[in-house]
Amino acid sequence: MRPTPRGRSMAVASEAAIGRVYVDAAHLAKLEFRARGLSFVAPAPLSSILSGNHASRLRGRGLNFEEIRGYLPGDDIRHIDWKVSLRLGKPQIRAYTEERDRPLLVVVDQRMSMFFGSSRAFKSVVAAEAAALAVWMGFAAGDRVGGVIFDDDHVVRVRPLRSRSRIKVLFGALAGMNTALHAESASRTNYGQLDTALQGVLQLAGHDYLICIVSDFAGASERTRMLLRQLSKHNDVIAAMVFDPLWQRMPEHRALVVSEGRLQVELRIEQEKVRAPLASMFKGRTAEVADLLRSSGVPLMALSTDEPTVDQVRRLFGERVRPTTGSGL
Repeated sequence: MRPTPRGRSMAVASEAAIGRVYVDAAHLAKLEFRARGLSFVAPAPLSSILSGNHASRLRGRGLNFEEIRGYLPGDDIRHIDWKVSLRLGKPQIRAYTEERDRPLLVVVDQRMSMFFGSSRAFKSVVAAEAAALAVWMGFAAGDRVGGVIFDDDHVVRVRPLRSRSRIKVLFGALAGMNTALHAESASRTNYGQLDTALQGVLQLAGHDYLICIVSDFAGASERTRMLLRQLSKHNDVIAAMVFDPLWQRMPEHRALVVSEGRLQVELRIEQEKVRAPLASMFKGRTAEVADLLRSSGVPLMALSTDEPTVDQVRRLFGERVRPTTGSGL
């Protein structure tokens, strides 16, 4: 018998489940304090997703034209307006100011394929926490924040706005989809929903957005690659692939029961003839998705379910060094 919504909400309210199996809006709100010192534009360490031979670095904020003025030593000669300079007989510069706002969109997967975790937390929880950290990083930088959240049946779009009330709406929608996941659900993973959500992002994002996609990318296809290329043409896009380490190192001495909705299968993975093909299949699929994402030109980072999300994000993006004052004690 499937549990009633009331029974599910009571189970979800268990403090032990929050942060491991489920999240609520309050849990996501508290991550504001854990996001302090993190920035999408902080100097990145060598191991950061923003360094090395990735397809592109973040574009940063755009520039607004301010005025034409006389050239001063140290000005960028690329900003010289040659037509005006020739007319006035002396070099003139087109001066710009940095935009103080860049919209941020988080795209968060909460499908049934995400309702899995073999150790610390479920993939759906890691995705929600990573998205919340990104929201707080953007909000701290003065940006408008919004998101596209999807499960197997619905896609919810929240337009970017620099407002704590908008963040509350976003976290409420995310927590609602998260807590609707449960083992006895009749839902099956909708592999086409990933592309549907990305199509929704295309309709919502204009130019110069920062788009953070957090998913296991189940069902990723050539269509997914094309959509990512379209998004990254005029925006900065980062993909975070959430995975569970079980598929990399399957236990040798126990059976594994897996379920998608009401269908359950017991895998006797203590048998080498069962364990080896499974491990090979999942490793191959992970590599296939990673190659697809890289070919789209989108920087890819991996988030594991067996390590705190905050620690992983801090390591991947790097922490802005706070200046010291006083005696340094």
